[in-house]
Amino acid sequence: MIEILINTLIDNSIITAFLFVGVVTYLSYWISRNLTAGIIHGSAIAITLGLILAYAGGLYEGGTRGLADIPIFAGVGILGGAMFRDFAIVATAFGVDLKNLKEAGMIGALSIVLGVILSFFIGAIVAVLFGYTDPVSITTIGAGAATYIVGPVTGTALSASADVIALSIAVGLIKSILVMIITPFVAPLIKLNNPHAAMIFGGLMGTTSGVAGGLAATDPKLVPYGAMTATFYTGAGCLMAPSVLYLIINLMF
Repeated sequence: MIEILINTLIDNSIITAFLFVGVVTYLSYWISRNLTAGIIHGSAIAITLGLILAYAGGLYEGGTRGLADIPIFAGVGILGGAMFRDFAIVATAFGVDLKNLKEAGMIGALSIVLGVILSFFIGAIVAVLFGYTDPVSITTIGAGAATYIVGPVTGTALSASADVIALSIAVGLIKSILVMIITPFVAPLIKLNNPHAAMIFGGLMGTTSGVAGGLAATDPKLVPYGAMTATFYTGAGCLMAPSVLYLIINLMF
């Protein structure tokens, strides 16, 4: 009976992946609500659990795809792939009121550019402090400090090593989790309580998952606005990091 169940789950890997993610998400929000009194948002806990499970899956199978290396969880690799990721990012636009989006205007656009540049150079400085001296590695790690999507896109474009690309993803994930956790605490201090402020915040921070999780813990109605500019931030980073910002780093090193 158990063997039939396991084979059924393997044969329907996508459905199994949705079920698995649903269970992890439910557990994460239960932990957030009952063990942290909502101080740490459920999304942050879910990401942390996902990283731990991915690491455990990689150790168990000795593979490179985390849980997806285990046959019963093969669908997780598809569910967590680029197609579903991009679909989720685009879907955030459907919750945006265009009137409020237009109100961001030049300030919103400027926040995106400043956010990319600031995050990039902070990441680049950290890379130099840790001993990296070649422009490609510095640029890739700096791009990872923008978001964990910009990092690998930049590293691939510049032919960075696999280790550096992995490090750029790790840097982006750390930033995402920090933004997710800290946002509810700083929101009252920076008056993050309206769509206009949420769009500027998303443009400055840039990490879509971090901004979305942080705003969800602050005010769920603000999520589409912050996620929208954060999505533009990702696009701007993918354009700027391997081109203009790389040329600047190349001149400096």
